[in-house]
Amino acid sequence: MTDQLAGMRVDYRSEGLEVEQLEPTWHGQLAAWLAAAEADGVVEANAMVLATAGEDGRPASRTVLCKGLDARGVVFYTNYTSAKSHDLRATRFASATFPWYLQHRQVHVRGTVEAVAAAETQAYWATRPRGSQLGAWASAQSVRVRNRRVLDDALAGVTQRFGEDPVPVPPHWGGWRIVPEQVEFWQGRTNRMHDRLRFEADRDRTWTVRRLAP
Repeated sequence: MTDQLAGMRVDYRSEGLEVEQLEPTWHGQLAAWLAAAEADGVVEANAMVLATAGEDGRPASRTVLCKGLDARGVVFYTNYTSAKSHDLRATRFASATFPWYLQHRQVHVRGTVEAVAAAETQAYWATRPRGSQLGAWASAQSVRVRNRRVLDDALAGVTQRFGEDPVPVPPHWGGWRIVPEQVEFWQGRTNRMHDRLRFEADRDRTWTVRRLAP
């Protein structure tokens, strides 16, 4: 398998990325690339790989869905008792990567984290399918379970509990916002001479764009 992996190679031949082509803000540029990925047919173009670390410094990563984007940061929702939430409370830092392989693009967001306000969580919760709402009540995320039946029984239980009533936001569920300190836009180029343009925030939250070597 090692030989096969060594031979897996794609020579990216995009037109590249210049500072002058960027939108004025990092969130404007991210929105533009998100829209382009969706237009090109990328499934769940808002998927991002979230990386966290616990108090012991050991990293973990998983894919989540970005459900909010504005000048304040990028938002995702999860169980507040999950492993990722424990990490975020312990360190208050996270990074996320949007991997758009079809366009030979990536965006890396790094910064501090904050809990999303209850009103904003409620507004998003109202847009979720009922099945997803029930699932948030049924799953004690990251907790070990004996088998699949435990999960199915829990879902059946909450389905019966709420009946035809509206499903409220669970007290253990809500959003996290990554407040960026750096946002890097990566465009694949031939001969591995990729373009890397990074928005960097100063102490007063003014932004500077810098080019990095690949």
